[in-house]
Amino acid sequence: MDTVTIGGFSTIRATRDELAALMVRDCLTNRKDGANPSKLVFYSNGQGISLAGTDAPYAKAMSAADIVYADGMSVVIASRLLTGLPLPERIATTDFIHNAAAASCKAGLSFFLLGGTEAQNKMASAALRRQYPDLHIAGRHNGHDGLIEERGDERLCAEIVESGADVLWVAMGKPKQELWCLRNRERLRGVGWVMACGGLFAFLGNEVSRAPTWMQQWGLEWVYRLMQEPSRLAWRYMTTNPHAIYRMVRFSRQGRSEEAPSGSVL
Repeated sequence: MDTVTIGGFSTIRATRDELAALMVRDCLTNRKDGANPSKLVFYSNGQGISLAGTDAPYAKAMSAADIVYADGMSVVIASRLLTGLPLPERIATTDFIHNAAAASCKAGLSFFLLGGTEAQNKMASAALRRQYPDLHIAGRHNGHDGLIEERGDERLCAEIVESGADVLWVAMGKPKQELWCLRNRERLRGVGWVMACGGLFAFLGNEVSRAPTWMQQWGLEWVYRLMQEPSRLAWRYMTTNPHAIYRMVRFSRQGRSEEAPSGSVL
């Protein structure tokens, strides 16, 4: 599929259904040859675009991704205003999980849920099983255990591979999740897709609610989130939103980015 560079990230031009179909194809292909490294699938939003300008390891991890998709509506709007290749739609991870689950039920793919608190992880797993009875969840592990630390990567990755999971959902928040995925890519051979998914598990378990549809469509979901968690998000949005807009204007163009701007490029 085509890509367009938004804020320095080569972003796939796909719908949610098209991305789910690509997931199925890649995972079924990987089953035939488990020696191939997992594909890293990361998402782009304003926070991440801003972070890439100040955090070089994160920018490097994003540049190593096989697929980057637009989770933030601001990324979609930027593609329309700044390039001749507009993205067809926003692929919010909280929406895409349902496309992915439905497609996986038909194809017989399995998930592994990694990250979040034990309560979030457990509720997310239960919610998926309830909504998609035919979906196979090969395993799950919270993100607040010693196994998540670097010294435990080998043991944890071995557990994930042995589970037979096709898609690994990694919910650790930026930039930890992307760094973890890149660091363990070789250890996860046999897993088709390794997906960073941020706060997905909290949304699946209804711990956090989505903004009204009209706010999502106008790129105002961040306002809704700010109203929910002002003490945690106010400073982040005040600093990252202007910086993200600057980087989208400066580092957006048609085609694939040869090199994602590093932390040394503001």
